[in-house]
Amino acid sequence: MTVVKSTLPEPARKVVGEALQSTLVDLLGLSLIGKQAHWNIVGPRFRSIHLQLDEVVDTARSYSDTVAERSAALGLPVDGRPETVAAAYTLPGPKEGWVQDTEVVQVMLDALEAAIGRLRERIAVTDEPDPVTQDLLISLTADLEKQRWMFDAENFPRDH
Repeated sequence: MTVVKSTLPEPARKVVGEALQSTLVDLLGLSLIGKQAHWNIVGPRFRSIHLQLDEVVDTARSYSDTVAERSAALGLPVDGRPETVAAAYTLPGPKEGWVQDTEVVQVMLDALEAAIGRLRERIAVTDEPDPVTQDLLISLTADLEKQRWMFDAENFPRDH
């Protein structure tokens, strides 16, 4: 069996590999919680939030493939197995069963904010070892921030 040769030196490979793998786990989990909420949302804003959840899922799935392929291109094996995602996923998710539209908005805000915070940390650590991966993480962060903004707008008006 041949192994894909990396263009990065070993110390950089380690940092970038950790950043890409944890991003992959976050994205796969985010797509799952988005679908879980999509299937179980109830309430007066069902339709608009239901459709918005699909946008989050599409973004997460598209970027998960890009992140995984970036990892493979650098000679870093990818681990998107269900047991890996289940063991490593730490972002908030919806409760079991039907979920009120207002709760879905809050869960998605919380999950997206946590994912964005983690991405910003990964952006910082990949600056020196691999600006190409950093650029990918920056683009992903911008797209998730757009989704977070849209859920935040759904949350208005709110008590201040």
